[in-house]
Amino acid sequence: MASEEMAPESGFFSMMDLFVLSAAGGFAIYWFYFRNRRQEQPTFKKLTVTPVLERQESMGGFISKMKNHERNVVVFYGSQTGTAEEFAMRLSKDAARYGMKGMVADPEECEMDELPQLKEISNNLVIFCMATYGEGDPTDNAQEFYEWLQGGSAELDGINFAVFGLGNKTYEHFNATGKYVDKRLEELGATRVFELGLGDDDANIEEDFVTWRERFWPAVCAKFGVQATGEDISVRQYRFSKLEDIAPEKVFTGEISRLGSFANQKPPYDAKNPYLSPILVNRELHKGGDRSCMHIELDISGSKIRYEAGDHVGVYPINDAETVEKIGKRLGIDLDTIFTLDNIDEEASKKHPFPCPCSYRTALSHYVDIQTPPRTHVLRELADYASDPAEKDLLLTMTQASEEGKTKYLEWVVKDHRNILKILEDLPSLNPPLDHVLELLPRLQARLYSISSSPKVMPDGICITAVLLEYTTRIGKLTKGVATSWLKQKIPTDGIKPRVPIYVRKSQFSLPFKPSTPIIMIGPGTGLAPFRGFIQERDSQRQEGKQVGSTILYFGCRNKATDFIYEEELTDYVKKGTLTKLYTAFSRDQPQKVYVQHLLQQNADETWKVLENNGHIYICGDARNMAKDVHSVLEQIIMQKGNMDKAQAEDYIKKLQNKGRYSSDVWS
Repeated sequence: MASEEMAPESGFFSMMDLFVLSAAGGFAIYWFYFRNRRQEQPTFKKLTVTPVLERQESMGGFISKMKNHERNVVVFYGSQTGTAEEFAMRLSKDAARYGMKGMVADPEECEMDELPQLKEISNNLVIFCMATYGEGDPTDNAQEFYEWLQGGSAELDGINFAVFGLGNKTYEHFNATGKYVDKRLEELGATRVFELGLGDDDANIEEDFVTWRERFWPAVCAKFGVQATGEDISVRQYRFSKLEDIAPEKVFTGEISRLGSFANQKPPYDAKNPYLSPILVNRELHKGGDRSCMHIELDISGSKIRYEAGDHVGVYPINDAETVEKIGKRLGIDLDTIFTLDNIDEEASKKHPFPCPCSYRTALSHYVDIQTPPRTHVLRELADYASDPAEKDLLLTMTQASEEGKTKYLEWVVKDHRNILKILEDLPSLNPPLDHVLELLPRLQARLYSISSSPKVMPDGICITAVLLEYTTRIGKLTKGVATSWLKQKIPTDGIKPRVPIYVRKSQFSLPFKPSTPIIMIGPGTGLAPFRGFIQERDSQRQEGKQVGSTILYFGCRNKATDFIYEEELTDYVKKGTLTKLYTAFSRDQPQKVYVQHLLQQNADETWKVLENNGHIYICGDARNMAKDVHSVLEQIIMQKGNMDKAQAEDYIKKLQNKGRYSSDVWS
């Protein structure tokens, strides 16, 4: 067909060929002679180029800011949930106690190739608070800096550094980002001032940070010959202003970044500009019992949002309205008062702690985390507002790095899950101004859920599968998950479709490129979520006539009768042949508990066959127990069926991971 379409042109070939050849020859002469000559010119004009430092200062780089304001300490953070950013701010404020001036910076907003110029500042110190996300990955805002470190050859001699890493020991690659940054900075010639700090969020990351921080600053003093200037005096970072006369359209009402973005939605949608998605379906998946699991379908039609099976959807929740009201009442505040908090440091990149101006009610509902137990630096600053000496002493004790202080904080705050409201209720003499409380509390973060649908089946919709989090603490306090308890109330009716702010976060947890590749999916409970999307995708491919490889699912729950979610769907996929095998473990339906890892062990031959046929293995769910046990069983299978010792099996698994054939999407 192609030759027939070109045939009519054959009669004009010779005439057109001369024209084309002439034009091509002229262009070639221009390209190789004139353009090359122009490209060579800069080599003769190097001395006239604007100096790099001058150009960066005109652009307002972080080095020029430090020089202009006589700062010698910069603290960068790689943060996904806000904790690393919070630690960075605390370290920056600490610097003032030692006669040093610090600033906090987001590496995503800085030209990190300026870092070598830090040596031009005397007594310089750069601190990195780096969280590890997922399976050893840097956080979104630290991705470019991480890549710069990997590919760069910058000379960092003359630069002093320290790193505090934030991770979770339930994950295989514990604190991988912090460890890499610490190692790489030294390789590039920087001088380590103090040892790498390793915070463990599975235990008590606040205690880890406080312990490291108390040893870090004496090392800094020894390095630079400085000493503490006095007491640890609380200093406000933001200036409070009450706004009496302001137009409603100039006030934030819950938007994440752009004023009016909820009223005037504009794509593209992302974490800073979420889409207000209507909830079309919100139904219960459990068939009884005292627990709840929701199946939620979000409408994204017309939003231009695209996703792949295995991606995550971020949901911005709203805090419990009753808790918000109680905080306002306890502190005697009119929650509808409009205010703003402006950074006292005019050079700071972060002008406000959250979108301002807004009302107290909006701040407490949308912007700050009022459920998580406050960290020790919050208690330290709150202590100044306690009029009862005993209550003040209690707060101050919990902020100390002593064993007594750590134990008291762990018992009274962490284990009893005392949030800001409970602390205010239990300490009657504590009466801080609400604006200072808002400054101290961390930002309310979006919750990420594995998408439990495939765009091949639902191009205009996204499914969420989420268990309602709800429990009572040992002091009788009912604690609810912020997002799941909020979503539980979002029930659509014929006339009303509740809307929730969402965005899609891409994931490396994805199906093999070739549908014919065999896969094993291990996902008990809501770990089934991404695999529901995988199965939908493979079913669609099968219906399209594509060759689909064996698709094996391991699912587990407590009781088949109550919490076997999506049972009918999975059974139907088995009947249609989309699911080659479905192995189920109902842990509490018999005297001896049975879990997915036990079934995997029983099917060692099948598992090894999949691996030897270039198959992929996926794990989704609990990182603390299930994922570790599955990993251990997998290692045993490889040793047994592959005739390998432990070291060889570990190497085999490492190669699977490096090739993307062994993937985990887990949480603790």
